[in-house]
Amino acid sequence: MRATASRYALLPLRLFLGITFVYAGLHKLTDHNFLTGKGPGSLTALLEGAHDTAAASWMIELAQHSPESFGLAIALGELAVGIGTLLGLWARLAALGGALISFTLWLTVSWPSDPYYYGNDLAYLMAWLPLVMAGAPMFSMDALLAMRRRRRGRQIFG
Repeated sequence: MRATASRYALLPLRLFLGITFVYAGLHKLTDHNFLTGKGPGSLTALLEGAHDTAAASWMIELAQHSPESFGLAIALGELAVGIGTLLGLWARLAALGGALISFTLWLTVSWPSDPYYYGNDLAYLMAWLPLVMAGAPMFSMDALLAMRRRRRGRQIFG
C-alpha cells in the first residue's frame, strides 16, 4: 500500500499546479483589461504599484518597456507550463518554467508580503521543485514515450 501511494504522490500536486497555471494563462488572455496598456486591472497598473516594493525592480522596469508583450508572454508561458504539467510532456522542463515564473512573481509582485508566508508565489515556487526533481513518472506522456523507447530498444538490440 505504501509503495503504491508513493508512486502516485506527485499526481495531486501535478493536477493542482497544471490546472492553476492553465487557468491563470487563460484568464490573462481573456481579460481585456490585463493586456491593455492602461487602466485598472492592467499589467501596467500592477507593475506601477509593485515597482517601489519589489526586490527586483529592474525586472519591473524591463516589463514596463512593453507591458502588452510582456503580459502576453507571461500568459502564454503559464498556459504552456500548465498544459505540459497536466500532460506530463517534458514535465521537468514545464516544472522548471513554472518555478521560474513563480520565482519572478515572488521577487516582484509578492515580495512586500509581510509576513512572507502571505505571498503565495513563494509557496508555488516550492511546490514546483518536487516536479522539477522527479518529473511526471505516472500517467504522463513522458512515461508513455519512455516505455515506447524501451520497447523499441529491446526489439532492435534484444
